[in-house]
Amino acid sequence: MPSKGIECYSYIAVPGVEIDFSVPKNSVTKRDLHQFGNDHLEVESNNLGRFKFTGRFEFKVRRDGRELDTQWVDVNALTGNLENGTMNNLEQTPSVFAEDVIIAYGFYDAGPGHAGLPKQHQCYVTVTYNYENWMRDSISPNTERADKPFHRLVLPSSHDIGMNSLQTAQALLQNAGTEVIKEVLGRSLPGVLDIINKVSDEGVNAIAPNIIRALAITQKDSLDTVLKIGARYFEFRPAKCHRQLQGGSPLEDTWYFQHGPIPGMLYHQFLHDIVEFLSTHGDEIVVIQNRWDGVPGECPRPNDDELGNVLNEVLQGRDIQAGNQDDMMQKSTQDLRNERKRLIVLHEVNQVSNYDDAANATLNGDTMVVKLNDMSRDPPKGHVITLLQCQATATNIRDIIVASVMDSDVSTSPILATKPICDGKILPLLRSDTGKQLSSEDSVVVVLNDFFDGATADIAITMCKDRLG
Repeated sequence: MPSKGIECYSYIAVPGVEIDFSVPKNSVTKRDLHQFGNDHLEVESNNLGRFKFTGRFEFKVRRDGRELDTQWVDVNALTGNLENGTMNNLEQTPSVFAEDVIIAYGFYDAGPGHAGLPKQHQCYVTVTYNYENWMRDSISPNTERADKPFHRLVLPSSHDIGMNSLQTAQALLQNAGTEVIKEVLGRSLPGVLDIINKVSDEGVNAIAPNIIRALAITQKDSLDTVLKIGARYFEFRPAKCHRQLQGGSPLEDTWYFQHGPIPGMLYHQFLHDIVEFLSTHGDEIVVIQNRWDGVPGECPRPNDDELGNVLNEVLQGRDIQAGNQDDMMQKSTQDLRNERKRLIVLHEVNQVSNYDDAANATLNGDTMVVKLNDMSRDPPKGHVITLLQCQATATNIRDIIVASVMDSDVSTSPILATKPICDGKILPLLRSDTGKQLSSEDSVVVVLNDFFDGATADIAITMCKDRLG
């Protein structure tokens, strides 16, 4: 009989919490702490009644019997398509604040499995404490931990934080001509040009936002929420919009996060939101690194004075000072707090990463596991930052891009498809001896992930506590 599967991924770090996943006539309940769960459920037509093909997939989060949250979506067992629900697209799935915990979740709408993409829908749920003050709680002021060098910390991080919304990109596309969209999107993404050249002008304009959503959106929560989940390190790529797209654009000609040619968050807004957070969280410290990896030459970059002007404007009247690389590497957490240098700003520092074009171009994370294990046997030395990246980059696989463009809608994303699969392999590895070996040298360690969630934060904070003794 027709059916559609759902893979259910879970992580709980709060005692007394349980996550219940259910479909008609079947369910699974998760309670174990600090374990990465992976369970399979099927919406089966023979469990739905005569001539019925739609069944509800649902998850509930409870704490000591109290319901904290519930989300659901109706799944057609015959076609596999999503119908009504609260998880039909990324914009519908912001993290939920309940009591003193944060529930982060996501849902990938799986198609027929083209190019090796999952055939089953993917749902992940993490339940962790609200970590908006985790540095205060884990590295309390005037303690032995606070007196240790700041560069011994492990910092949770959201990958490409500037790409948490389509707002900027949609505004840019609004007045862009079809030929410009074809030129910029088509030439920046392998395989896309061949497809969109066969689509009518009206069709190109219609699918462009969904292509961007599927291939460039890497976060779905606001920056403030990401900070409260626990992120304390961000890489930002400030540049102006692609010159071919900027002409006739309603956007201000200033610095945005650039994901290739696709613009995201304003640099000024990014700094403003972080400083707002730091102003109300007096023991937290945030590290920012400006880099320009993958930014096209057609996107003008700011010089040091222009970057400094934005920073100075944001800090004006605040009781916060900007620190630099020397501050980060030579001072203790307590020193930085005492000197009010709680915003560290870096520029293209010497760093090392487990990222590898071939290893990260994966749908299941196995090659990433091999890369991490190999790297841990001879940990790199002499770097300011060690980046431990959890996210796969399936968008580097041509067939995945083609399949994603062909099937693009508001709820498909190959980045989201691989997230829970890779997290369940990479994050436990970082918690193990492999992670300890990779964080053995004197550099700031960063745990980086797409669609930043509580499990990523919890693992990184645990690593940080271990590293500080």
